[in-house]
Amino acid sequence: MLFNSYVFIFVFLPIVLLGWWRLRTNAPRLAFLTLASYVFYGWWDWRFLPLMWASTTVDWIAGQKIAASEEPGYRKRWLAASMTFNLAILGFFKYYGFFAASVNDMAARMGMSAFAPVLAIVLPIGISFYTFNSMSYTIDIYRRIVKPAKSLLHFSTFVAMFPHLVAGPIVRYSDIEDQFNDLKTGLPWSQAATGVYFFVMGMAKKLLIADQLAGPVNAYFAAPAGQGAMAAWLGVLGYTFQIYFDFSGYSDMAVGLAHLLGIQFPINFNSPYKAENISDFWRRWHISLSTWLRDYLFIPLGGSRKGTARTAVNLFITMFLGGLWHGANWTFVCWGLYHGVLLAGYHLLRQRDLVPKSVAVARAITFLMVVLGWVFFRAATLTQAVGIFREMFGAAGVGQLRPNPATVGMIVLAWAIANFAPNTWEMKLEPKPRYAYALALVLVWTILLLQKESPFLYFQF
Repeated sequence: MLFNSYVFIFVFLPIVLLGWWRLRTNAPRLAFLTLASYVFYGWWDWRFLPLMWASTTVDWIAGQKIAASEEPGYRKRWLAASMTFNLAILGFFKYYGFFAASVNDMAARMGMSAFAPVLAIVLPIGISFYTFNSMSYTIDIYRRIVKPAKSLLHFSTFVAMFPHLVAGPIVRYSDIEDQFNDLKTGLPWSQAATGVYFFVMGMAKKLLIADQLAGPVNAYFAAPAGQGAMAAWLGVLGYTFQIYFDFSGYSDMAVGLAHLLGIQFPINFNSPYKAENISDFWRRWHISLSTWLRDYLFIPLGGSRKGTARTAVNLFITMFLGGLWHGANWTFVCWGLYHGVLLAGYHLLRQRDLVPKSVAVARAITFLMVVLGWVFFRAATLTQAVGIFREMFGAAGVGQLRPNPATVGMIVLAWAIANFAPNTWEMKLEPKPRYAYALALVLVWTILLLQKESPFLYFQF
């Protein structure tokens, strides 16, 4: 069930909001929201609900056991059990096919027959997100950052809550612990307006910008060979803005839906294309993932506390795994390694005071580096990625000198909005009729565009 669908907007969401606000006590409300979230998830494929239930139960039990003990070894064993279970299901469903194909390909190159069985495994939607949510819970209990959830119901709601279930933001239990323990029984009009505003603006980002770029972007990446530098740059720039407005649009909608339930989620984007260096970019892009990787991977590896060389290695490892988290493909691995090299390189340049002093120059260089990285992210294969790089830098000539004006116009518009418009969360809402009329106009406009199903890009991860 898509946020940007008639059945969600006109059937599912009204029923959920009516039931949520009609119930007055915590337990029935959480039970209702959990059940609704399972319906939402089961709409995609009900066969994977038991997998989520198993993950939830294992992590709930592990959290209780860790919190109840003071014996270090016992606590570590239960933490290891939780992490092993989550990584095992994530590894099997998301990475087994990639592993088997890579092993068999290597065997073929060595003149050996394939020996890794090829299985037709369907990737459960949202598994990368809810496993990270669950793992952060047991790790934070182990670190004594949070107390265990009051009940299995509390924890089940945290894991399954539909606004963040399939594509984030990656919410930590510490983000919503106090909110779950003291649920609002009435929704202030100001928060309701904020929720509607975030939802509508997110849907506008998706339908009015990202989806308008999807056509030319998909057309280019379907057959990039021989199109020339002009088409290559337009295709890659189009994807640069498509993925930003698609994913930040989803995140805005998720934040808005949480507001309509009286709950606040963390912000996931902060104008990433205004970044002045690659480190700044990762403080602005997919913030819930970058902070997760920082707190649960980079810092435990040693962070930046053990010298320049070790810091570079830690950055490299973190981004390699961050790339692999996005997908089981060598293109994602290379995208992660590419960003690892950029982060390590920036760290070294900053230590030697070799970074640009001009903000404009720093932003331009950072943006170019990010754009080039998206080639790995979007390309179907490494061979295609290399071919696109060659074309971007003139291997097939300039190509068509009169590109589609609509495509160029959308890219320029997206660039202007990404660089000069405030973030959704930065805009100040005022209770004035003209703002209500403008929001209503955008809502009607986007609803009229809901004629065909248009999944969000990050659903594949």
